[in-house]
Amino acid sequence: MMPSRTPWREGDALAAAPALLPVAPANIAGQSAPALHAASQTAFTSGRPLEGLVLIEQAIKIEPGNAYFLLHRARCLLAAGRLTEAQGSATAALQLAAPDALLLGAIGGVFNRSNDHARALLAYDAAIALAPGNFQILFDRAASRRYVGQLSQAEADYDQVIALSPNDYEAYLNRAHLRVQSTDKNHVAELEALLARAIPNAQGEVFLRYALAKEYEDLQDYPRSFAHLKRGAQLRRRHLRYDVAVDVATVDWIIDAFRDPPPRVSHDAAACVGTEAPIFIVGLPRSGSTLIDRILGNHPQVFSAGELHAFAITLVDAVRRQSGRSNLARRELVARSAAVDFSTLGLNYRKLASSGVPAGMRFTDKMPLNYLYLGLIRRALPKAKIIHVSRAPMAAGYSLYKMLFQDGYPFSYDLIELGKYYVAYRRLMDHWRSVLPDAIYDLAYEDLVIDQVGETRKVLEFCRLEWQDACVHFHRNATATTTASASQVRQPIYTESVSQWRYYAKELTEFSDVLRAAGIETES
Repeated sequence: MMPSRTPWREGDALAAAPALLPVAPANIAGQSAPALHAASQTAFTSGRPLEGLVLIEQAIKIEPGNAYFLLHRARCLLAAGRLTEAQGSATAALQLAAPDALLLGAIGGVFNRSNDHARALLAYDAAIALAPGNFQILFDRAASRRYVGQLSQAEADYDQVIALSPNDYEAYLNRAHLRVQSTDKNHVAELEALLARAIPNAQGEVFLRYALAKEYEDLQDYPRSFAHLKRGAQLRRRHLRYDVAVDVATVDWIIDAFRDPPPRVSHDAAACVGTEAPIFIVGLPRSGSTLIDRILGNHPQVFSAGELHAFAITLVDAVRRQSGRSNLARRELVARSAAVDFSTLGLNYRKLASSGVPAGMRFTDKMPLNYLYLGLIRRALPKAKIIHVSRAPMAAGYSLYKMLFQDGYPFSYDLIELGKYYVAYRRLMDHWRSVLPDAIYDLAYEDLVIDQVGETRKVLEFCRLEWQDACVHFHRNATATTTASASQVRQPIYTESVSQWRYYAKELTEFSDVLRAAGIETES
């Protein structure tokens, strides 16, 4: 899930995962509701959302009609991955909210981040009616409008944000991604003029560079596009604390911890695919996972749950409980993960991930980096279906490099580091195929583009789902998508992205050299 604003930091889902069960803080009896609220906010901002949840629920017992308390409860639940409960608390806050634009905008933010964009838009509309000049709320409404496919309305909101706050550089980038820019309708001159001025911070310059790279590419001015992209990526990389060697080593640690195949599941058990069996869509970001998720999400028996952090959260919680420690180095976490109670891990994952899934439906989890956990997924959820979506190496690399991610994926801003990460990813996927035979369905994005109907039939058969014509018309799916592909999935499949990297073959040499040195073939 993408937040409304881009955090200017590296994200680490493993390090940030909260414990699943709250621990009641001492000495809460007799405290006033405002004191409990303040203590809850302190716990929340300190990375202890479930401790904050215990405190705010005590405050709500004292003042059950306080919309601000209900809003804060929703934020704590959201941080813990309990999206449906967060939506319920935000709904209660909305019903009790006074005509306060900031409060309504904050409630809309909870709905936005919990994927309830219909109610987010209701809250934002009410807030903007009270404060039409609040560019932050307009920015957030534009994000929700983009997620639900209201692209022209989103562009109008971003135009208004820019008019009210010309230095809101992220709005320029988001606006550039809403549509294909044309020679008679683009923002290149405006963006170049902004860049010619003294930009007050590196973050603003990065947003403008990526916006120009997108718009110049749309206009087929590939040299200018890549020049801005490279400078933007270099600047972004300079503001990250990241060592690709740690990610490469993590692959070694995972392979060491999961060298042996899991116990075989009987044929009868494997065939009994019930409503509790999730469908994992994994791979590198920008490899087509959103596309296949939309295709499956158009099936009447499948609910698209989005990019869930649920498996990482439940895994970290299981290891912490096993070790009795809250802080573990990544290597120790990986080693200990091989000895957790897999049955309990699967149960806790399903409980967290399936919140909000309609009764009787399967659900998809399209968190790309779940590819790291396939050995655990197979042990904890033996009936789960795993679809690995991939792209040709150079197309995958360029697609990653040209995207300014809103959190995480710090390897994608330097071509050599990107190459090293890609090699490690390929090595881990080769390992999973060797120890998990027949458990993973490999789907090439290029094959899907060439033969959408045929490949969709194969995917549905693998998932034990009957054919539905609606799956072919994924672009008509009205549900929200919060990934970087939110605009593209509103269109039928197109082939341009398959070979787009070729315009930059020379500029991508550092990436291709790393791949060739590792024995990975790249297109000539």
